Amino acid sequence: FGTGQAAQRIAKQQHIPCVATFHSKYRQDFERAIHSKWIVDQTIKHIVSFYEQADEVWIPQASVEPTLREYGYKGHVEVVENGNDFTTSETEIVRLRSQMRQTLALDDNCLMLLFVGQHIWEKNIGFILDSLATLKTIPCHLYMIGTGYAENAIRDKIRQLGLTTMVTMVGPVNDRETLKRYYAAADLFLFPSLYDNAPLVVREAAAMHTPAVMLQGSTASEIITDSDNGFLCPNDINRFASTILYLQQHPQLITHAGLRASQTITRSWEDIVSEVLMRYQDLQQRYKIMHNS
Repeated sequence: FGTGQAAQRIAKQQHIPCVATFHSKYRQDFERAIHSKWIVDQTIKHIVSFYEQADEVWIPQASVEPTLREYGYKGHVEVVENGNDFTTSETEIVRLRSQMRQTLALDDNCLMLLFVGQHIWEKNIGFILDSLATLKTIPCHLYMIGTGYAENAIRDKIRQLGLTTMVTMVGPVNDRETLKRYYAAADLFLFPSLYDNAPLVVREAAAMHTPAVMLQGSTASEIITDSDNGFLCPNDINRFASTILYLQQHPQLITHAGLRASQTITRSWEDIVSEVLMRYQDLQQRYKIMHNS
């Protein structure tokens, strides 16, 4: 918000419009770090004031709007979707999948599960691990990519649940080609977060034909139609685990959902940029008319 406020000052000096984007549940972040409701409330008011001063406010998907309204924002919002840089051919995905599963020494019968994101409890990582603890009888392996404040506690929970042979904490993967291979190799992308608004990682997985398993009613799951381009479960550890088990027994459902996910929820950044350029041009014209009248 420091750089955002600097941008607003520059916009006023240059007499040009300013666009602000909203995509995070800031209140939860503040409540974790600040143990004063009054300070959190004042900080949220400051954030709402920032958005109210923007000429346009953009959100990545419609389900994000209620969060911004809950914070007190009453202005107009525009939905501008996120893109991804992982668009590739089906033949290439098959090749990358085979190569990476060989590298990871995974046989064809092993269900590869993947999580990519910050290693923080807000992402519902404990929920994933508790679900996995009920699936020790099936051949599956979870790879966790990322880092965060809860990393050591997550390692402890993995040991406590007896999951050390079923879970690999990869750490951060900064090379995009390596990350692409992990997505391609995975069968299911696990993302039961109630914290996220519009995670890029779900779209990245979809681009590599890997469908997500998410929670019904979560903001992030708006783009998922159950059993079509992904899978939705109630917020229940046993139901989440039973869904994974059922899909392990019916791999054709995973294949179908992965293909549909790539067709319905992925767009290239090039496509997004073309749309954004037109939006910028339209906003410039409206701004000029408003300020010249």
